[in-house]
Amino acid sequence: MRSLRSRLLIGASIVLAAFLGLTGLSLDRAFRDSALAAVQDRLRAQVYMLLGAANPDAFNRLTLPQALPEARFSTPDSGLYADLMDSQGALVWHSPSSLGLALPFFPAVRNPGDTQFAPLDASDGTPLFVLAFTVSWEITRNQYQLYTFRVAEARQDFDDQVWSFRRGLWGWLLASTGVLLAAQGLILRWSLQPLRQVAAEVKEIETGRRDELSGGYPEELQPLTMNLNALLRQGRTHLERYRNALGDLAHSLKTPLAVARGALENDADPGELRRTLSEQMERMNHTVDYQLQRAAAAGRIALSAPLPVAPVARKILDSLAKVYANRAPHLRAEIAATTVFYGDEGDLLEILGNLADNACKWCHRQVVVRAHPADHDGRMELVVEVEDDGPGIPADQAPLLLNRGQRADPTVAGQGIGLAVVRDLVEEVYYGRLEIGQGALGGARVRARLRFQAGNS
Repeated sequence: MRSLRSRLLIGASIVLAAFLGLTGLSLDRAFRDSALAAVQDRLRAQVYMLLGAANPDAFNRLTLPQALPEARFSTPDSGLYADLMDSQGALVWHSPSSLGLALPFFPAVRNPGDTQFAPLDASDGTPLFVLAFTVSWEITRNQYQLYTFRVAEARQDFDDQVWSFRRGLWGWLLASTGVLLAAQGLILRWSLQPLRQVAAEVKEIETGRRDELSGGYPEELQPLTMNLNALLRQGRTHLERYRNALGDLAHSLKTPLAVARGALENDADPGELRRTLSEQMERMNHTVDYQLQRAAAAGRIALSAPLPVAPVARKILDSLAKVYANRAPHLRAEIAATTVFYGDEGDLLEILGNLADNACKWCHRQVVVRAHPADHDGRMELVVEVEDDGPGIPADQAPLLLNRGQRADPTVAGQGIGLAVVRDLVEEVYYGRLEIGQGALGGARVRARLRFQAGNS
């Protein structure tokens, strides 16, 4: 079953049917018990009436008059019957209505006040409700005789009453089930409309008529639509970055290629030609490296798992310790084990690696890498800091170092693109900002703020 609507409808229908079925059974049982109690109360009232009408005859035997307050006792086959038995089980009296009909016996009743009630069948098979009540009657002074009054009522009226109730009850329950199922189907259709809207908008995105999903969805779907939009924006960002990198690469290679072509066409001195070609080849190599680095930045991945920062920082510092082994700088990371990064590991390596490498180039003895989460204007971000104890960076030079090819000291080896790559990653991919200042160690401090979600800087 592939339809979510069908699954919900069938599941809800089963629950509804079970609920209504149990409700019907409970009401049926309650009504039957109530009707049965009413029959018992009626028969007990008839026994009390007979007790009130009973009198002893000339032989001190208990008897009842021919005319009773209840007319049905005097009408044959009226459905209401009564008789009176003595302590030996002998029939003392019976109502005219029970003429030719023998009421069923209960087990012997010997104690005054004992009552028995049960559905039994008469001698001719007629189903009855029978109630027996035993009394101790004072015949003479200090002499008592046990008598048992029996009153019976035909079960036909009771069965008709119960059947009529059941017919009405289950008829209404079935009708209610049909109405509720129809309403349930409409409610499910209305409830699933946002999902159909998502599917329709995704189709429009596939055909190029829409860039992302609209925002007017129920709160249960908001995380889904927000993550889908994040994935779409991420894809567009990556595509735009690739296009920009290719355009920049093509534009950047024009000049060195033109210089090389000019040197070849001018029949320059072989030594000069070799020097010119070497310079332009190196220039093109640097350009290609930079653009590849920029284009390969994976960026923040929607729905990505949190990445612990401390192991990545430790890996970078261990590598730099080998690269700068001749200087033997003291490299340390001050990062809690719970600090995490939401993005691509390659981007984190690029950011930390470039910042730590620059710090190692300029430090005297110490380089410190820090990272911690922070709440900035209601948005979570990861703050990464790298500082050293070197000469520092003058405030007027800090903005220039973020441009491609700029270096603080031309005599220091490097391509001058590390901070530019970091800036592109921080600002364009992680919607953050890069700050350059003075650290506690006396040298430069570069701080990168990486936001976990898009927003204004």
